[in-house]
Amino acid sequence: MIGILAHLFDPLTLAAMLGGVAVVALAQNGVRAAGRACIALRPLLRADPLHDRDTARAALLQIDQVAQLRGLMCIDRVKTDNGFMVDATRRLANRDRVELFENWAMQALSDRAQRHAGVRNVWLSVADAAPALGMAGTIIGLVGMFAAMDDPSALGPSMALALLTTLYGVVIANLLAAPIAARLATLSEQELAWQQEAVARMLAIARRENAPLRRASIREVA
Repeated sequence: MIGILAHLFDPLTLAAMLGGVAVVALAQNGVRAAGRACIALRPLLRADPLHDRDTARAALLQIDQVAQLRGLMCIDRVKTDNGFMVDATRRLANRDRVELFENWAMQALSDRAQRHAGVRNVWLSVADAAPALGMAGTIIGLVGMFAAMDDPSALGPSMALALLTTLYGVVIANLLAAPIAARLATLSEQELAWQQEAVARMLAIARRENAPLRRASIREVA
């Protein structure tokens, strides 16, 4: 068994396959997206959007209390280790109009969704390209076999190339790239969901706090 597994590992063939799918991913998505796709591997297993959601909800309760007691200008004093909430509270506290915060939030969430989609597309490109490159390697191996029919010693390496490239293509696509893309899609959906929820709640708090000011302005005009 160990001997068979040893024959399945060919560093040169594997390097050629990985290099090929990397070139395809770069050509389809660009260097920036490919770089982000590599960086996304770091939080792939450690990210916990549900924990971030609970942390954001706890921070929102404090923001609501501070807004009622001291006003919106003081909500940035709420302490939280959630980076999005820190940024959002700081921006809302320093905005003169709620509409400005709403515009920032919508743009920030849209940009984040686009970045997530770009990263996911890189791994989908790898998943699509790997089997095709594996088939190309198989064809090259078969050509080598037919070209060396008169030399039995040359048939083995060509057949190995034909089979290994197909194997590596299947493994890269179905055991590496596709699961990563699916995991990133799930993380993105969960992250954007709680951030949209947080923004909606903060807008509700801000509009509630600004309502007395609007009524007073209307009375003054009347």
